[in-house]
Amino acid sequence: MNIEEFRDYCLSKPQVEETLPFGEDTLVYKVAGKMFAMCSLNNYAEGVNLKCDPERAAELRDQYPAIQPGYHMNKKHWNTILAEAFLPMGLLPELIDHSYELVVKGLPKKAREELGL
Repeated sequence: MNIEEFRDYCLSKPQVEETLPFGEDTLVYKVAGKMFAMCSLNNYAEGVNLKCDPERAAELRDQYPAIQPGYHMNKKHWNTILAEAFLPMGLLPELIDHSYELVVKGLPKKAREELGL
């Protein structure tokens, strides 16, 4: 998945906004103001950050060298995935979905209802 595909996939999720809160180089994807994905425009190959269930995060890190503890993130809840490294087909979109769903699940019921989620 290249950066354009990553960007398009994140933006295809309901109620997602693309922001640049950390400067012109860092794309951040949020749902209801909560971040679920982040990547560098200039260094996409260095990885994307995605939220992950802590137990699954540890399993993924053990299974794939291209998945590491979240760079500059809470290492328990975030993974950095070397987006251009070899990963099984469909794994990166699945991990984006997982990250998005974790954030949506953590929203208050009222917020989910207002957003239609």
